[in-house]
Amino acid sequence: MGTQDTVINQQLAGKHILITGCTGFLGKVLLEKLLRTNPDIGGIHLLVRGSKKYASIRERFEAEIQSSTVFNHMRSQDAAAFDELCDEKVHVVAGEITQPKFGMNDDDFLALADKLDMIVNSAASVNFREELDKALTINTLCLHNLLELSEAGDIPVVQISTCYVHGFNTGDIYEETKPPAGLPFPRNEMGQYLIHDVVQKLKKKISKVKEKAKSKEQLSKMLVDLGIEEAHKYGWNDTYTFTKWMGEQLLMEKLYNKSLSIVRPAIIESTVLGPQPGWIEGVKVADAIIFAYARGKIAMFPGDSNAVIDIIPADLVANSIVLAMAKTFKSPNQCNIYQSCSSGSNPARIGQLRDYMVDEGTANFEAYPKLFRGKRPADYFPLAPQAAFDNAMKAVQMPLDFAQRARSILGLHDEKWGFHKNIDTAAKLSTVFAFYSQPKYRFHNGKLLALAEELGVADNQDYAVDPKIIDWKQYFSKTHLAGLEKYALIDKKQGDSTEKPQTAQVKSISKAKSSSSKAGVKAAS
Repeated sequence: MGTQDTVINQQLAGKHILITGCTGFLGKVLLEKLLRTNPDIGGIHLLVRGSKKYASIRERFEAEIQSSTVFNHMRSQDAAAFDELCDEKVHVVAGEITQPKFGMNDDDFLALADKLDMIVNSAASVNFREELDKALTINTLCLHNLLELSEAGDIPVVQISTCYVHGFNTGDIYEETKPPAGLPFPRNEMGQYLIHDVVQKLKKKISKVKEKAKSKEQLSKMLVDLGIEEAHKYGWNDTYTFTKWMGEQLLMEKLYNKSLSIVRPAIIESTVLGPQPGWIEGVKVADAIIFAYARGKIAMFPGDSNAVIDIIPADLVANSIVLAMAKTFKSPNQCNIYQSCSSGSNPARIGQLRDYMVDEGTANFEAYPKLFRGKRPADYFPLAPQAAFDNAMKAVQMPLDFAQRARSILGLHDEKWGFHKNIDTAAKLSTVFAFYSQPKYRFHNGKLLALAEELGVADNQDYAVDPKIIDWKQYFSKTHLAGLEKYALIDKKQGDSTEKPQTAQVKSISKAKSSSSKAGVKAAS
């Protein structure tokens, strides 16, 4: 199941790697990549939270990870060999990343540290509107626990972050740490940003909110509001990117002069090459808009047709991580930042992708029965400036709100009163995603491309990282839509459907009052 020998294979041979977050979308793609292209790797240790649903942690791995369709290619070649490879190479470690020592006793924790050659942290809360205490815990504070493991065995760390840690900074953005666009953070003599004081301030504000809240629902809403308010204050669009930036700074401070690589993907979507084109799990950032269009939920969306949106296929991200791992072994005691992105070298304009989606949907909707449900979508999907969109939403919502209240008073409860819900869907999607559909930046990946050259894999498709390989028309109108149809949507007769245009991102928005919604839209405009 392996590929030709490369510097990457040589660097990873015999090494034992701990990966967190492998139950997630990117984690599965990374695990498949390592197993398929690096059969000589010493072992892959997965930190997985225990579940009462399963008799053992290994059973959870087999049910939620090993059974994934991401491994279909490997199974098709030799199913027995794939299962044998998993049994031999994959070691499942029961642990909770947010707990000191992952909830292990001292002996087990030190024994784990003694086995490992590298830690790859893919765990994160990617909910843009997460409650501040939760986002802070998983995206920032739990890195103290990773650092404790790293220090116990002098273990290198590869941190998976996001290009959007740059917040409200605009223009050309390179593989570096830019100053926050809002309130400043203190810095030490090495120029590193120190997060401790800000974290303490946030903790105090969280405690005050918890004292004031009178119910779980109110507490959740208040913590979402607080997260957005603080993120905007310091220069970020949402709680996710704010707390991920602080996580980067914590690692760079504590691992100074040690081995650290940070990989920043842009908007991760379905695979472009392998293990099979179009593989995806769940609904991602751009997909919420696709679903809303496919189901006729919204007729317009805020966005700049000429702006460049940064989408990167998941397999190119996984390859970037593997390259960073090899480089960390090859050149220890360095801090390297790599961006896995497309806008700097193969830009895709939002209006262009919109046109591909509409053309494919109107011409071939019958080829996507689960996505379009047999209905021909609209011929046009306009993108409007933020101010115009907001005014249109207000103009439509006010009479609809009045009419719905009147119907309620009269006892007229019509379950088909769907237009009002569609307007609410548009407003919620706008609040969550408008920042990403009206970009004012270009991400660059020169260091990542130079790394591919250094490792001798620039022309090796197994480790492709250059976004220039992407044909946007083919990818967005064929590969990606077909992937959504085949992998993201599950026939309800076969199991639970994952078709959720209102993802966790959008669901969380409904917890917040208009204060956070308006703030989110205002900051994105």
